Amino acid sequence: MFKFITLLKRFIPPYKKYVFLSLLFNLLSTIFSLFSFAAVIPVLQILFGLQKVDKAYLAWTWSDSYKEIFAALKNNLFCWVEQTIQSVGPSIALIYLGIFLIIMTAFKTGTWYLGSHFMIPVRTGVLRDLRNQLYHKIISLPIGFFTEERKGDIISRMTGDVGEVEASIMSSLDMVFKNPIMILIYLVVMFSMSWELTIFVLFLLPFSGWLIGKIGKSLKRRSTTGQEQSGELLSQIEETLGGLRVVKAFNAEHKLEVRFSILNEKLRKTFNRLNRRYNLAHPVSEFMGTVVIAILLWFGGALILSHKSNIGAPEFIYYILIFYSIIAPSKDLSRASYSIQKGLASLERVDKILMSENTIKEPKNPQTIHPFSDKIEFRNLSFKYQNEWVLQDINLVVPKGKTVALVGQSGSGKSTLVDLLPRYYDPVKGEILIDGVNIKKYNTHDIRSQMGNVNQEAILFNDTFFNNIAFGVESATLEQVMEAAKIANAHDFIMATENGYESTIGDRGGKLSGGQRQRVSIARAILKNPPILILDEATSALDTESEKMVQEALEKLMLNRTTLVVAHRLSTIKRADEICVLHEGKIVERGKHDELIALDGYYKRLCDMQSF
Repeated sequence: MFKFITLLKRFIPPYKKYVFLSLLFNLLSTIFSLFSFAAVIPVLQILFGLQKVDKAYLAWTWSDSYKEIFAALKNNLFCWVEQTIQSVGPSIALIYLGIFLIIMTAFKTGTWYLGSHFMIPVRTGVLRDLRNQLYHKIISLPIGFFTEERKGDIISRMTGDVGEVEASIMSSLDMVFKNPIMILIYLVVMFSMSWELTIFVLFLLPFSGWLIGKIGKSLKRRSTTGQEQSGELLSQIEETLGGLRVVKAFNAEHKLEVRFSILNEKLRKTFNRLNRRYNLAHPVSEFMGTVVIAILLWFGGALILSHKSNIGAPEFIYYILIFYSIIAPSKDLSRASYSIQKGLASLERVDKILMSENTIKEPKNPQTIHPFSDKIEFRNLSFKYQNEWVLQDINLVVPKGKTVALVGQSGSGKSTLVDLLPRYYDPVKGEILIDGVNIKKYNTHDIRSQMGNVNQEAILFNDTFFNNIAFGVESATLEQVMEAAKIANAHDFIMATENGYESTIGDRGGKLSGGQRQRVSIARAILKNPPILILDEATSALDTESEKMVQEALEKLMLNRTTLVVAHRLSTIKRADEICVLHEGKIVERGKHDELIALDGYYKRLCDMQSF
């Protein structure tokens, strides 16, 4: 429940006005309900001759005690009813009674509706805020966070868990805000009528509350397990869709079907147990309520028959009516507590993302970044992902306008080195400087605005050519996009499509060939026009013809720019100003192509293997 209170503190403050209005109308609804009960009983009592009234009106003031005021109001109500019956007759009095009940019920139901009406913006608003916060957090977290998490599980938290929060917690807000008010007011009236009976009732209730709470705790445990298994299932679906070509190529359909079936059956059993526990809420609360009423009837009846109670039979009937009115909101409240326990398990999974620490710290007083003018420097730099060092003691200077290539075997740390420059990760030791200033002193947004990336996998979105090329560039015109596409050798194949630049390219550019996707990616970098360019294996996945066209586009892109190139194909970096050979996380050779060939070391062996 502490988590639930924390949730309210986090999300409710912007909606205080709606909460106040909801509480006000729920309070009025309860008062109208009590008033209608209180008025009907004396009317029936007098009407059917259960009690003759022979009393005079009593005057009262606000300075009287509440007991004197209550006694005076009760006496005067009886007097008014008696006079009404005598003046209009019993039949007409029944009509008045019916009209009075209709009016009171209209006020009660109307205020009840308004109480629920003003909770709707709170429910929908809190859910919107939760989704926005979750999406913002996912966008802001460093790339390193996602290497530790399964993509399917993150999607499950954003969809399934947020949906469970809506279904379980948000749908219970109305009951949580409304029902305690009703129960509290009813209990106050019950205490004012007979404190002995009410204390007796309160001794009975803790047992039913303990039983309900025990079931609720087990619900939370089951729900956590269910949501984790849902995330696992979604991960397998996502992996299957992403690797369908490999699955079919290796005839692994049956293997994956079996794995999926086992996981699916495990999920079914978990939710069977979960829903069975959840459905216990109504019968358990109903049974316990009936038990308490039966005991109350016995105890209250015994008190009245022995003349030890300060209330008579009519007041006891009214007391029972009020207590019975507590049962419905109590059942709703117990059902809400079940739902909240179920939803809190999902909220905890969502909070694992929301509360995740961003390891890439923004400076408190960031320096203003100026246009790149001098050099990039990697100084005494070392980095590791877990326990094993990926880069050690890297010292490298990239002067403005120069092209530095990084080559080496797979796993030597090339891609990691260029990922440190835009602060996807931070070095464990050493520092990276742009124009002599440590990049940690700049905002990451400002650093990345100076850079353009073209990766081995062209990351495109299921949108139009125009929107993919203009991605991240505000207010780009069609002419600017077309010019960038022409430089990237992409304009011709774009215009050959049905709607030109307004044609959609499919999921991850699935309608395009590898070379076409890469050229669209290069056009995007050209439009951004960054002074620093990072090319990470930009041509390694292409055929010879596509590579030639992409290489031409890259050469146009690299013109007059400071470029860091990661390459396996050494033919693409022969003209680099400096080539650095990495081996096991260290720079073991550096120089121009011809100089490195003459050294007859690591670089020459790489060249010989590719030539062979």
